[in-house]
Amino acid sequence: MKTNLNQSRRSGFTLVEIMIVVAIIGLLAAIAIPNFVKARTQAQTNACIANMKQIQGAIEQWALENKKGSTSAVTAADISGDATKHLKQLVNGTTGGITCPTAGGTYVLATVADNPTCSTGGLHTL
Repeated sequence: MKTNLNQSRRSGFTLVEIMIVVAIIGLLAAIAIPNFVKARTQAQTNACIANMKQIQGAIEQWALENKKGSTSAVTAADISGDATKHLKQLVNGTTGGITCPTAGGTYVLATVADNPTCSTGGLHTL
């Protein structure tokens, strides 16, 4: 009885084919992962800037309602009162500081005329 070699072979992938697929997946991951990290950092920076704009608006609202001048000092407790309830989620109740989503920094408040800044670096400015 004659056996046909082509019929007795099992179909499947060779080692070379699998290595090529793994190399392609690795190449795609090497390209994609830095882009995802960059996008995440950019999103955190945008959230930080948006928070600072909200804080600045709340400071101006607080200054108008309390008849404060442009040189009046501002603290986190000042802008977290009843007039600015929309900022309650930014205010950390234990320390009174406002936490930045980027690297866990805090927002630095000075006077009514000064824009708030982020303690994590110069990337986050209004």
